[in-house]
Amino acid sequence: MTDLKQTLGTWQLLAFGVAGVVGASWIYTNSAFFDLYGAGGVLIGLAIGVALAACIASAYSRFTAVFPRAGGEVVFAYATLGRGASFLTGWMLLGAYVSSLAFYVTAFGYLLGNFFPWMNTIPLYTINDETVYLPVLAVGVVLTLVYFTLNWFSVKIGAQVQLLMFLAIIAGGLALAVTGFSAGSPGNLIPAFGPEAAPFADTMRFVIPGMTFLAGFGLVAVLAEDARIAPAKTGRLVVLTVLLAGGFYLLVLLATAWVLPWQEVAAMDLGTVDAFRAAGFPALGAVAYLIAVLGLLTSFLGLFVACSRVMVAMGRAGLLPSALAAVHPRRGTPHIALVFVTVITLALGWLGPGAVTWFLDTGGIYLGVVWIAVTLAYYRAPRRYPQVRGATPWWENALPGIGAAGALFVIVLALLPGTGSSLVWPAEYIILLAWLALGFVLYLGGARKPDAEALQSLTGSTAAGADRRGGHEG
Repeated sequence: MTDLKQTLGTWQLLAFGVAGVVGASWIYTNSAFFDLYGAGGVLIGLAIGVALAACIASAYSRFTAVFPRAGGEVVFAYATLGRGASFLTGWMLLGAYVSSLAFYVTAFGYLLGNFFPWMNTIPLYTINDETVYLPVLAVGVVLTLVYFTLNWFSVKIGAQVQLLMFLAIIAGGLALAVTGFSAGSPGNLIPAFGPEAAPFADTMRFVIPGMTFLAGFGLVAVLAEDARIAPAKTGRLVVLTVLLAGGFYLLVLLATAWVLPWQEVAAMDLGTVDAFRAAGFPALGAVAYLIAVLGLLTSFLGLFVACSRVMVAMGRAGLLPSALAAVHPRRGTPHIALVFVTVITLALGWLGPGAVTWFLDTGGIYLGVVWIAVTLAYYRAPRRYPQVRGATPWWENALPGIGAAGALFVIVLALLPGTGSSLVWPAEYIILLAWLALGFVLYLGGARKPDAEALQSLTGSTAAGADRRGGHEG
């Protein structure tokens, strides 16, 4: 078995993590959030969501330090819960990743269409009331192939591109924050809730989308085998990813509610973009839009790379065809898995946002299942791997359980009709059941490896928690 080439240093890995989490739509849809939940509900609810995600990330952190291997959650679940739980975890993770990747194929073109109207010309077809245009689809296909090419030769090339976009996002966010806080007033934020609002209920309702804002923090764990830094440090970067991404969200949203009265922002169309334009800073409105564009690009790239690593892990364990685990002997990249990711992304991406949104909405359930599985693995770990939890105080060991409870809450609200977060009937329920059924068939029909062999393939020399990098810091 060939290991992936270790090329990612601290900054590259952090860029994949944080920039992979910070998406696009939040920066121009926060006007709708303010209208529904009030600025207070958005900011406090998001802060609670960040705290819950950080609780789950603490389990990821400890697992990653012991098992710094491709696939992250797939490895954690197999090592502690067994083959069935590992397949479910990996299959749910693939469902979430593939749904997002397919959405990004056309989302980038539609985002550009706000500046370049010619993007929305030459209609091809309409699915679920959303028309797919030739320029939009063409740009998405080209972007997908560019990402494939970047990672075909070395993940380091893609990581350098990710790092540059990450730094641009951070610089833009700081510019918005400095201007918003210096030119605005706390009186624009307070009172943080409308006169007819129910502050507690509005806050708690935003916890769910707040948690989904942090959905990609597991990228660091998934890419751990590509890292050339000490596993313990890689593990700490998982939690740092949640805190930095969550802090970035909160900073920009707070600045948006500070630069203008948030009630005015709630009546606008493009949230932060329109808020800074109306406050007399049109250049910063463009910066906010640029953050949205870069956020989409970085999330697309991060998930593209991570999806291939999940396939590698499942191939190693015999949960999916073993060919997916192949690593190019010279480039050290998972070339076959990268081809599969590209094919699946394009195969679903052409459907456009109307259909792909159905897939995307089920992603919250998939990720909730993954978070719960990692938490269960964390509490089961001491039976075979006591080093995962170590001598930690009881309150620290309780954190993943708190986060998992939040994840279960998300799943229940999505499955129950009429909650405001429910799946769309019947399309999204059918997609969910179809994905589970396909996974069940693949699981039963796969060529099963002996558990000891599969576990050795997954964990490599790290099965006993050994540091295969000798503590090297990159």
